[in-house]
Amino acid sequence: MALTGLQIQKLLPGTNCKECGSNTCLAFAMKLAAKKAAITECPYASDEAKHTLGLANEPPVKTIGLGPEKKLITGGETVLYRHDKTFVNRTIIAVNIDDDAGAQVIDAALAQVKVYALERVGETLTVEMIGLTQRGADASGFASLAGKAWQAAERPLILRGQDTKALSEAARAVAGSGSIVCAHGEEQLDELLPVARECGHAVALSAPDLDTLAALSARLRDGGMTDLLLGFETHSLAEQYQTNTIARRAAIKDNFKALGHPFLHFVTGADPFQTTAAAVTEVAKYGGVCVLPSFDPAQLSALLTLRQNIFTDPQKPIQVEPKLYTIGEPKPEAPVFVTTNFSLTFFIVSGEIENSGISAWLLVPECEGMSVLTAWAAGKFSAAIISKFMQEIDLESRITSRRIVIPGYVASISGELEDNLPGWKILVGPEEAADLEGFIKSFL
Repeated sequence: MALTGLQIQKLLPGTNCKECGSNTCLAFAMKLAAKKAAITECPYASDEAKHTLGLANEPPVKTIGLGPEKKLITGGETVLYRHDKTFVNRTIIAVNIDDDAGAQVIDAALAQVKVYALERVGETLTVEMIGLTQRGADASGFASLAGKAWQAAERPLILRGQDTKALSEAARAVAGSGSIVCAHGEEQLDELLPVARECGHAVALSAPDLDTLAALSARLRDGGMTDLLLGFETHSLAEQYQTNTIARRAAIKDNFKALGHPFLHFVTGADPFQTTAAAVTEVAKYGGVCVLPSFDPAQLSALLTLRQNIFTDPQKPIQVEPKLYTIGEPKPEAPVFVTTNFSLTFFIVSGEIENSGISAWLLVPECEGMSVLTAWAAGKFSAAIISKFMQEIDLESRITSRRIVIPGYVASISGELEDNLPGWKILVGPEEAADLEGFIKSFL
């Protein structure tokens, strides 16, 4: 539970030394309570204060780093709804491979995962992990497959199966990869836990019911093992949705540490619509790692796009750097287009200009990541701002063209823009970016 400023002040030395940058210990305590400072900034804080405040400031959902350098992050969430603050660490998307699928199928899946990349609004989206499910009886063969998958695809693994010996050998084969070892029930957990610790892997717990799972989690936490993920054994989409919500609400609202860990879910089934619905539920409702049953680029495209949208800070839109961009290989006499720095707008407009077959300049002033109409209504995309930005980057010395195309939705600023830019011809483009190609062919 978060501490108040007055509670925190009682843990501080009370010297009012000002070495932390605040005038009094109370002022510093208020900053700590608002999470605008760290206890390490106080040079005289006791070990007890550091420990207590460290626990108090720990997020309700434990942050876990995966991969060899622990840079693949899951957990760390502090809110139930993204509009309360934001979701910070995206649901990790993985693809499952069964060890009995056949060498040709396995090799193809590993190759596909390694090269798959989806470009969207300037970001490259990939498959981040590989799930390996042991269904055959060859323990050493499963370990060999784990080593091969790690080397071939360069992705941390999620190892699961009924054969504890096979899982142990596989975990050792990829030691240092920062993978996940799945343990079902207390008996398998007791055998796999030392191996996971030894090899630097996280552990995913699963149990028949939520109470048993919470008890196992609490036992491990008391023993110092906190790199845990929780796998719920649900039997329907509705139960999946309900269980995820109950567990996350308990962690955030009730500070129930035993359930304050990222969730791991293996999507099962062959119907693409049903598996996509299950995966969407995980992405939208608190999933930490979601393992798809197979590699399907169409399914991945939809899920990665959805995930990108959900995990974008609603208070800070995705935006590109304000500057003059080139489309193709424009010469100084090429026309100039102008748009806002909202990423989606930028990439749609630049794509349509490129599709038209011409080279051009694309002027993008600072609009705080707003779309055209929103920026115009907020006074962030005006004739004054556009002309000032052109002067700041010294546009006239870089190009000889004196034609600038503004979006049709802000046609009303054309007159003022002409007054601000003597010698320039202001062209009012179409309202929709999809009509740019026709406009270019007709007027440029």
